[in-house]
Amino acid sequence: MSAPPPPSDLPAPASGRFVGGVHHYPVRIFFEDTDAGGIVYHANYLRYMERARSDMLRLIGIDQRGALDGGEGVYAVTRLAIDYRLPAKLDDDLIVTSRVAQISGATVTMTQDMARGADLLTRAEVRVAFLSPQGRPKRQPKPWVALFTRIAQGEDIHP
Repeated sequence: MSAPPPPSDLPAPASGRFVGGVHHYPVRIFFEDTDAGGIVYHANYLRYMERARSDMLRLIGIDQRGALDGGEGVYAVTRLAIDYRLPAKLDDDLIVTSRVAQISGATVTMTQDMARGADLLTRAEVRVAFLSPQGRPKRQPKPWVALFTRIAQGEDIHP
């Protein structure tokens, strides 16, 4: 027995967009994200930033699943530094902004901010390395480096 098809007028899942080479990704804080006081648990900020980075890659045409399934490799976080400045709270609407700061043969470093309106809540610097299926660092695909370079230079890439 199969499930009936969903209505055709449902909205698509949340997705970000580029403005001036900066990726903007919306996040809403739900009850499950918070502690008993309605404050977001510190590790959840990392989840939101991961979602934003994954969405950014998808929007510029980097097929992480295809690279993984094809045995080419996968990105993994190798360094993370985060400053918590203000707490996010239940029902907040936030924006995660992601910027490419540095590109090397095997790594990309990004800065990610999370804000509620004009209030900066967190700031992070994240380095990801492209790894072989055996878990060893390897050079990123050249077309991907070119895409990162374009957005680092302020270009907006649209699907």
